[in-house]
Amino acid sequence: MTKRTKRMFIMLGAVALLIALLALGFFLHIRQLMASAPKPAPQTVSATIIRKVDWQPHLSSVGTLVAVRGVDVTSEIAGLVRTIHFKSGQDVAAGQLLVQLNADADIAQLRALEAAAELAASVLRRDQQQFAVQAISQAQVDSDEADLKSKQALAGQQAALVAKKTIRAPFAGRLGITTVNPGQYLNPGDKIVTLQTIDPIYVDFYIPQKQLSGLQVGQVLALSSDAYAQTAFAGKVSAISSKVDPATRNVQVEATVANPKRQLLPGMFANVHVEVGARQSYLTLPQTAITYNPYGSTVFVVQPAQQSPQAPGTAAAAPPPKAGDLVVRQVFVTTGETRGDQVAVLTGLAEGQQVVTSGQIKLKNGSPVVISNVVEPRDNPRPTPQEH
Repeated sequence: MTKRTKRMFIMLGAVALLIALLALGFFLHIRQLMASAPKPAPQTVSATIIRKVDWQPHLSSVGTLVAVRGVDVTSEIAGLVRTIHFKSGQDVAAGQLLVQLNADADIAQLRALEAAAELAASVLRRDQQQFAVQAISQAQVDSDEADLKSKQALAGQQAALVAKKTIRAPFAGRLGITTVNPGQYLNPGDKIVTLQTIDPIYVDFYIPQKQLSGLQVGQVLALSSDAYAQTAFAGKVSAISSKVDPATRNVQVEATVANPKRQLLPGMFANVHVEVGARQSYLTLPQTAITYNPYGSTVFVVQPAQQSPQAPGTAAAAPPPKAGDLVVRQVFVTTGETRGDQVAVLTGLAEGQQVVTSGQIKLKNGSPVVISNVVEPRDNPRPTPQEH
């Protein structure tokens, strides 16, 4: 090997050693910067302890309130309104007089027909006496009897016509608002006033066919309406339709609800909850604790921080966690039924674990946290509108 070649190898070795020393220095510098970097500040979150709660399984639906009996009171025949015997919104009894139409001409015609019937009755009695002494034939008596029946039928027909001029309540209930006034002419079928029987009242609702097996006549239900948000109305299932709607695969259900204060009115919509089966125990969380993602639902579980093992010989070591330091761990869960602000957790958690209920957007696995429950999310199984 020549001297020139030796010098070349020595120069290459020196360059390689220099590069190695520079790389080692750069590595040590980066490591020192990473070790001296400030730790992320703990994030403030709210949290709750997951507990088991007994829930009564129920079916939920939106129904429509329907009167037990309801009609628009109308006139069967034409006539002029003479007097009105009710006030709008009044409670009336069955058969109570509502409207009297002018029937003067009809009554006069009835008197004439009644007089003709009385005359036919007198003729029949006289002819029967003459027939007893064989002064007239049986045919004459039969003719007199037929004439009497005909005139009595005409009088009865006219009496029915007069009665139709007196309009009465077909059943007991509450009247609506009328626009009819005395002196107004009514045609057959013209609406006079609405009459509704609303105590009790029906609620009609639909449930999917898959829930039909848990429903039967007599089951207890609870009904609520936004008109009376603080009031719960109790009722019972009174009828189940004999067929399923082939378009929606839903079945119609009718329930009877007591309405002694007449608060519920026909046409209202109502939220219906029917109790089914035995009570079940669920782990529950506020719905705000669940983060829903395309790949699954997750929660952040709060747990004590653990000290990471330190490699021997390191120059700058991170300080060990203090007693009471908390971090979070992201966990996949399976959710079930929801009730108000709460959701049932079927898998992924155990009773007694502490779960973050708000502030998850700024967290990741291992993030340090500080718990502050000064403001907590709503966790009510039966929430009411916030304006109340």
